[in-house]
Amino acid sequence: MSYTVLVVLGVAAAVAADLWLLRTRLVTRRIFWVSYAIIVVFQLVSNGILTGFGIVVYDPGATTGLRIAYAPVEDLLFGFALVTHTLTWWVWWGRRLDRSPRRHPAPTDRRK
Repeated sequence: MSYTVLVVLGVAAAVAADLWLLRTRLVTRRIFWVSYAIIVVFQLVSNGILTGFGIVVYDPGATTGLRIAYAPVEDLLFGFALVTHTLTWWVWWGRRLDRSPRRHPAPTDRRK
C-alpha cells in the first residue's frame, strides 16, 4: 500500500472520528482551522529542512510526486490526520472527565 493511500485513509478516519464517532465536530470550528494554520507553517518549515537537505528521502513510487516546501503533499495530509485525531480524542476525553464524579469530590468537613 502506498503512502498516499495510507494518508488518505488516515484523513478519512480522523474526520469520521471527529464528526460521527466522537462527535466533537472540531473541523467545523473556525478556531480549529486558525490553530491548524499555525501548525502547518511550522510543519512546512521542518519538512522543508528535513527533505530539502536530504535527511529524509521518500520513495518516488510511494507518493504522488506533488511537493510543497520540498516535502510530499502527503506529509501535510498526514499532519492533518495526526493533529485532528489527537485533538478529537483530547476534547472527547476532556468532556467525559468533566462529568466524572471523581473530578469533583464531595466537600469534606475538616473541622475536627
